[in-house]
Amino acid sequence: MNLTMQQNAQPVALTIAGLDPSGGAGIVADIRAFTAFGYAAAAAITSVTFQNDERVFGAEHLSAGTLRGQVLAVLDQGTIVCAKTGMLPTREIVTEVARLFSETSLPAPVLDPILRSSSGYDLIEEDALECMARELFPLARVVTPNVPEAERITGLRIGDVEGMQAAAAMLRSLGAPAVLIKGGHLGSQGAGLLSAGKMQSDSKGEAIDLLDNAGEVAVFRSEWIAGPNLRGTGCMLSAAIAACLGKNLTLEQSIDRAREFVAAALKTNAALHRG
Repeated sequence: MNLTMQQNAQPVALTIAGLDPSGGAGIVADIRAFTAFGYAAAAAITSVTFQNDERVFGAEHLSAGTLRGQVLAVLDQGTIVCAKTGMLPTREIVTEVARLFSETSLPAPVLDPILRSSSGYDLIEEDALECMARELFPLARVVTPNVPEAERITGLRIGDVEGMQAAAAMLRSLGAPAVLIKGGHLGSQGAGLLSAGKMQSDSKGEAIDLLDNAGEVAVFRSEWIAGPNLRGTGCMLSAAIAACLGKNLTLEQSIDRAREFVAAALKTNAALHRG
């Protein structure tokens, strides 16, 4: 079956994000998630990064025109039922993405505000971040920052569920209809590590995410899965949420299913390393 026939037979999911050539995160992680949920995955690249499992060495950002050409070509082939955005490094790119979602038939995206790599490399320019909050937050279905990202955008210190709720409310005040704060581990020692952009691997802790959906707050808790670090889990979670929204699940149901999907990937990764 060729690509055109495959995409005609399957619903199409679109990711607009950066390329991680090592395959750990970004577009490659998004495609894995979309495929797992039965979609034909389409991708538009915003930046080609130079990285491996240890660090980011640099990046070459694409132009707005190049990005637009990629997306319009995919749209010309048929309907896209769900979408997510990841790394949007420049103001030019952010503005173009906002135009695409406001002027075309693209569905409201899951917006994952990728700001910095786990090794500390900045993946977005400061004026692009300001533009994202102003132009893209109102167009999103849900915005999904992790704790360090939420802290950077809001200026708040987040050390517990109450802090997550305050940050989510502030992000909604910027125009986002719904905000999911990806909390990772907020156990007894987790808060300080989260603020440093690290994850605590204490098997007795909990993985906690908090959703503020138009003022309705829900807290999602599950077992913290200890084991070797698996890169791209935030990308996978956001892509899986988009995939579930494309199947007409509610936002809360989509988050539940997406969290189960990522948990299964973490357990598999931990089992492989133990083996």
